Amino acid sequence: MTRYGMTIPVAGARLHEHCELFRELVDLGYTDVWTAESDGADGLTPLALAAAWAPELRVGVAILPAFTRGPALLAQSAAAMADAAPGRFALGIGASSNVIVERWNGIPFEHPYQRTRDTVRFLKAALTGEKVTETYDTFAVDGFRCGIVPEQQPPILVAALREGMLKMAGREGDGAIINWLSADDVRTVAPIVHGAAKRAADGGGAREIVARIFVCPSTDTEAVRGQARRAIAAYLNVPVYKAFHRWIGRGERLQSMWDAWEAGDRKAALEAIPDEVVDELFIHGSPEACREHIQRYLDAGVDTPSISIMGFAGIDVRQAMRDVAPVG
Repeated sequence: MTRYGMTIPVAGARLHEHCELFRELVDLGYTDVWTAESDGADGLTPLALAAAWAPELRVGVAILPAFTRGPALLAQSAAAMADAAPGRFALGIGASSNVIVERWNGIPFEHPYQRTRDTVRFLKAALTGEKVTETYDTFAVDGFRCGIVPEQQPPILVAALREGMLKMAGREGDGAIINWLSADDVRTVAPIVHGAAKRAADGGGAREIVARIFVCPSTDTEAVRGQARRAIAAYLNVPVYKAFHRWIGRGERLQSMWDAWEAGDRKAALEAIPDEVVDELFIHGSPEACREHIQRYLDAGVDTPSISIMGFAGIDVRQAMRDVAPVG
């Protein structure tokens, strides 16, 4: 089945106003809705509403940070969501970033790879109803048994940027959630996931690649690029994303931006971001051009695009949702 997702909540609509919006997504041909968890809604409340109001949709979270809930609470949250949407919930787990974990939540951002791995291993045991007493490298659990056992175990997808996390996603998860990358970059990261899956204990079962893709169907190129540059500067100066773009091969083109940012010259940092980098990371143009660009991600190895509509250049976000809906 070809999947096609939309990132929620949709900008400009309150959560209690999403019922009609979810119904429209179904009518437009979307199969999934996906949330994030940063500074807006938590990752699960919008999914609970979607599960009740539009049971045709698969609901997924990309992602819940491995640090910001204790292991038992994280298992309870995942089990409750899986119970609310049996067979229709996908659980994304990842390290998140030092900004969200440490600066906003006051939790040390230490050993992110190990913390994510340990969390995945714990959840795979806990969600079956098994009593867990285990000392992991980054936390210990003593005698926890989840009081809700989902009728169907949710797939656990690992948020991955560089090679270590990508291999973990293939080896220990049910797939990977990728972000802030171009369609061509997918051809680098997806084979790492699938290669690790072949060496996994399950013998290389299918792994899903979910990608959050930034889309703005507008032909006002300069306005879109101007606002996209602000988003790029805000994110790609975060250490985990900076390291990813160095690894993926974008370091030389972004070095001037990083240098200006570190020097405190925000204006120069924005001006230093090349147009071609903006156009690689943000899909824009006519609706037809946007759909063609989204298809490039699918052709490169993405199984599920989660479209994130960017309200740049004064576009109507809800109309944009219609404009880039799957055709046929």
